[in-house]
Amino acid sequence: MKLIPMMAGALLAAFSCTLSLSVSAQRLKLTTGNLDVLEGQTEINTEFTYENLKVGKFDQEDEYIRQKTEEYNKKEAGRGDTWAKAWKDDRAARYEPKFIELFNDNGDLKAGHQPNAKYTLIFKTSFIEPGFNVGVWRKNASMNGEVWIVETAHPGKPLAKIAVDKAQGRIFGGFDFDTGVRIAEAYADAGKALGKFISKK
Repeated sequence: MKLIPMMAGALLAAFSCTLSLSVSAQRLKLTTGNLDVLEGQTEINTEFTYENLKVGKFDQEDEYIRQKTEEYNKKEAGRGDTWAKAWKDDRAARYEPKFIELFNDNGDLKAGHQPNAKYTLIFKTSFIEPGFNVGVWRKNASMNGEVWIVETAHPGKPLAKIAVDKAQGRIFGGFDFDTGVRIAEAYADAGKALGKFISKK
């Protein structure tokens, strides 16, 4: 008889998890212009910016970096400085390659360093939630941003803008104890969704 309440509890937990994921699922929205200019294109130059970036509860990224650096250095000399360098280095080493890889796997355009491409996709990250994983308790990373589609020769004049809301960073099995791994998966999520979104348009 005890199996019934246990099974009911497990089903409820599974349902709650599914509901949570669906509620927090990434959303993409074309907010300006249209994507017709990309018709017939086979490649698109890709750039990333991190201006005016908010991190977690911090309105300024520099403030977040300063606090985390101090916290880690108090625990172990030099650890915070190492972390701060990795925080910035992970952009080019982890986040951007993940985005490009999943974009290319799920769309018709080849993204990446394509300086001769007629159009450029500029991914402007505006918010990062680093999340955490302490084994018994965890929170997924997430990321918001805006995509500009521009002529490569005129990067300041967007032909189209796409809002990216709540790209999720999570690893199956929960083995994402490293902040960079979690955030990289949020960029992978965004790349995958954008690749499909642009191809369908």
